[in-house]
Amino acid sequence: MNPLKKLFKQTAIYGVATVLPRMLSFILVPVYTSVLVTGMYGEVSVIFAWFAIFNVILAYGMETAFFRFYNGSDQRATVVSTSLLSIAGSTAVFVLLAFLFQKPMAAVTDIELRYLRYAICILALDALVIIPFAWLRANEKPMQYAIVKILNVAVNLGLNVFFLLVLPEIVQNTPTTAWAWMYRPNFEISYIFISNLIASSITLLLMLKLYVSNTYVFDRDLWKRMMRYAWPVLIAGIAFTINEVFDRILLENLLPDDIAESEVGKYSACYKLGLFMTLFATAFRMGIEPFFFSHAGTENPQKAYAQITNYFVVLGSVILLAVVVYADVLKKLFVRNEAYWDAMDIVPLIILASFFLGIYHNLSVWYKVTDKTRYGAFISAIGAVITIGINYAFIPVIGYMASAIATVLAYGSMMVLSYYFGKSRYPIPYNFRKILFYLGISIVFSALSFYVFDRNIYIGSSLLLLFLGLVFKLENDTLKQIFFSRTKRTNVTPK
Repeated sequence: MNPLKKLFKQTAIYGVATVLPRMLSFILVPVYTSVLVTGMYGEVSVIFAWFAIFNVILAYGMETAFFRFYNGSDQRATVVSTSLLSIAGSTAVFVLLAFLFQKPMAAVTDIELRYLRYAICILALDALVIIPFAWLRANEKPMQYAIVKILNVAVNLGLNVFFLLVLPEIVQNTPTTAWAWMYRPNFEISYIFISNLIASSITLLLMLKLYVSNTYVFDRDLWKRMMRYAWPVLIAGIAFTINEVFDRILLENLLPDDIAESEVGKYSACYKLGLFMTLFATAFRMGIEPFFFSHAGTENPQKAYAQITNYFVVLGSVILLAVVVYADVLKKLFVRNEAYWDAMDIVPLIILASFFLGIYHNLSVWYKVTDKTRYGAFISAIGAVITIGINYAFIPVIGYMASAIATVLAYGSMMVLSYYFGKSRYPIPYNFRKILFYLGISIVFSALSFYVFDRNIYIGSSLLLLFLGLVFKLENDTLKQIFFSRTKRTNVTPK
């Protein structure tokens, strides 16, 4: 099978599996915004921001290190067992310390103690499935991966809807029902975390097979090499997470107390409309990351890497323009409470930022396959400095618009820096005329539609159709090669 066709097929499956968990937060936006006032939704958003930061810390780059040492190794079982023992041991230490020092943690994070206890358990459960999921991806088992991920989403979504919408209705209509023992007034945030906890528990049960069937050998020398590879990934992950979620924490702390949580709630709800680009970029990354490593040893893999980036930019440009054009339609579908719409001006900036981040992930192949992950840490750290600096300087002046601008500048800088450092250390023949053409046209059309023509859907749709016509005319042969060719090909060249 054409390797790019295989890549896109696996990306489609991983896309469903990866998109759905992220879609969960998107699907739940209308539920949360209808049940929670803006301040309560802001509180939930801040807690989930801390979730993201601790998820990265508990993974500490081991997933990427696993891919690096598993592919091409003649001792794969040792890599698996060493990775499992490492994650299990670090998770146990985290749980012990977190419960011992839960009050100081609650004070530092400004999270209520009852919610923090839920968070500790959920974080531990999610950490324990990192290597099993990575093992499925490394062994090209996307269907198994997808089934477990989808089940997690179904359970979490179903429980959220039940606890927040169905249960209150049942108890209100029939106070003596047997379900009444479950209901607690003003318990909405706890219900959200209980749903997450149950879903994570079921996921771990389904993924226990790798733990149970494994013959455990802890290779200390291998672990040290994996950690040397992983620690820059950890630093990069923390810096990346700061770029992605720390703005909520800063907004809560830098805005006046009487509006802070409400403004965070508005910002977070409208931020979700950028998730379409995030989902596409994440699904693409899930497919290409194993591809990057498995093809690193083939003849001239740089050509394939360049062509993959071209495809990403073409598809991402279409998504950028489409979401911006139909932003007002999407807000009515997913953010139904008009109290949240004040923050709609951030949407084009957030989508563009997510697009830059996706391009950065494609460009970052050079330091991953050459074991120079320290560059990833450095680049992400620069992005984090930009994020924190702009937020601190401008949140008191322009509020959440500062956070949106900071996100664009941070990810844009990371994208440029990755290319700059990579061009001399691992040259890849990117077609920059094509990349800049599609990127530039989609940005100009998006700005015209959203800001100049004030979101006029007819003008925006015309611009989108014009852009799609350009894509079809210029990329028709390439798209046919990927999706309809049945011939076997092993080499690809960038158009």
